[in-house]
Amino acid sequence: MTRIAILETGHPPEHLRDAFDDYPARFRALLGENVPTVRFDVQSGHLPEDASAFTGAIVTGSAAGVYDDLPWISPLVEWLRAARGRTRLLGICFGHQVLAHAFGGKVEKSDKGWGVGLHRYDVVSHEPWMHPRAPSIAIPVSHQDQVVAVAPDTRVIASSPFTPYAGLAWGEDAISFQCHPEFQPAYAAALIEARRGHRIPHDVADEALLSLEGANDRAVLTAWIRAYLLLTPPPVEADGSGI
Repeated sequence: MTRIAILETGHPPEHLRDAFDDYPARFRALLGENVPTVRFDVQSGHLPEDASAFTGAIVTGSAAGVYDDLPWISPLVEWLRAARGRTRLLGICFGHQVLAHAFGGKVEKSDKGWGVGLHRYDVVSHEPWMHPRAPSIAIPVSHQDQVVAVAPDTRVIASSPFTPYAGLAWGEDAISFQCHPEFQPAYAAALIEARRGHRIPHDVADEALLSLEGANDRAVLTAWIRAYLLLTPPPVEADGSGI
């Protein structure tokens, strides 16, 4: 049976929790309601005992940085290193950064500032699970940290001027993206408004909110993730993933 482990490494801000789903619920919606999932609260020290018991494992986003002195980050890094080759790994935002860090890359707070709104990434390596094909994808983002260097065995699969290492792959069973396919534009906008002025400059917030009104490719990246995690047949959704 296909089972997916969801490694929950963060939570929505307190004031948004009543209006929006938590991160595991978003990924369950992305995967599809018939896909069995098991949630692991990584911040509380919970990780799968046997990575091979799962078809795949998703590492969610988090407000933490991989360089933060938090007790749960080192065990997660060690788990990812041990799990490589035993299950299909997927990292999103913080998950993207911690996979890169675990596999020999470098992550730091970017001097480019906040990446928010809808960002477009060029697809620079066309992987077998990328159906439907797309030369680029526009997906909501919300991050200050970035992967700034990668190990020699890393493939860059998506890139932009703002985020050169936007999508990464290692072999055939570990991939990651800096963007958030699980974020509805409304949730991305709510995060921006919550951080406007004191963390995100007003002009950056205004531009980001305007970008979120445009068409996005969450449905495309959702189909890619489902195909990568061997949830077949991969869907082709015209009107979004519904998450």
